[in-house]
Amino acid sequence: MRNFDEMQEIVFHFTFDYIWFVSYYSYWKVDMWKILPVEENFLGIEEEYSGFENSRIVVVPVPYERTVSYGGGTSKGPSAILDASHFVEFYDEETKKEIHRRLGIATIEPLDVNSGTAEEALELIYSTTKKLIAQNKFAVTLGGEHTISQASIAAYAENYRDLSVLHIDAHSDLREEYQGTKFSHASVMARVCEFLDPQKLVQVGIRAQSIEEAEFIKDRSITTMYAHEIRGGKYTKLIKYWYDFPIEKLSDHVYVSFDVDGFDPSIMPSTGTPEPNGLLWDETMRLLARLGERKQVVGCDIVELAPIERLHHPDLTAAKLAMKMMNYFVR
Repeated sequence: MRNFDEMQEIVFHFTFDYIWFVSYYSYWKVDMWKILPVEENFLGIEEEYSGFENSRIVVVPVPYERTVSYGGGTSKGPSAILDASHFVEFYDEETKKEIHRRLGIATIEPLDVNSGTAEEALELIYSTTKKLIAQNKFAVTLGGEHTISQASIAAYAENYRDLSVLHIDAHSDLREEYQGTKFSHASVMARVCEFLDPQKLVQVGIRAQSIEEAEFIKDRSITTMYAHEIRGGKYTKLIKYWYDFPIEKLSDHVYVSFDVDGFDPSIMPSTGTPEPNGLLWDETMRLLARLGERKQVVGCDIVELAPIERLHHPDLTAAKLAMKMMNYFVR
């Protein structure tokens, strides 16, 4: 039989190992979360290419919906994108890649962001993103309303001190608060400007804002490319292609926040606050492709899809947008 000292040592090592394991599990618990199976994950990828450990890309569904101000339904956006992605081809004819085979794409279970407070939801998104960054994952966050982006951007801003943000949207989202809350989708970039230098925010496609937002842009020297200026040829008087202008304003490390209402309603009707004179598919892909060539995009989100029953093409457009961003951005 073992003596008392030997037994103490065994108990000590067991206790230490147990405490270490619990602490490790608590901090890295994203590893332990359920990875969606092939029937539910992005693209419908078989397990060999969709496991968490071996995937460079992680899709994070965030069905957050609290402050929509016109049309609702953004909480259904992530699932609609995932469902539609099963009809997107694995092979991208432009980049000539099957990126899921090269890098792996895992899809984690949707975050529980609607049961607690807004602050708790944002903290969950922030902490999840921080853990993914620490494990060298490229997070593609699917919303959900635009409010969620401030949490993801905050996580990246802590990791990349020179971070800049490319914000594609119909709205400038710079209201101090809207409908009584500072966590409104209409205030997300105002919150971002509280921790990020406003001059590192570059907005493209804007065509709806308040006078206070216009003044904020002028006072804080934010680069905002209005849709009417793009269509009027303001930027092509200086350079050959308008989409080179915003790229020149961005730093080396870039986060892309893409509100689908940045697209014209003719190709994206499924959003809560559509605005005419939006971006079209080809010019947007040229912007994103050029961005991926010239800068290091470190993370991205796609937000504000509000699916319309029996209207499938907007869901497929959003899913293909996610696929294109992965092909353009992830190395």
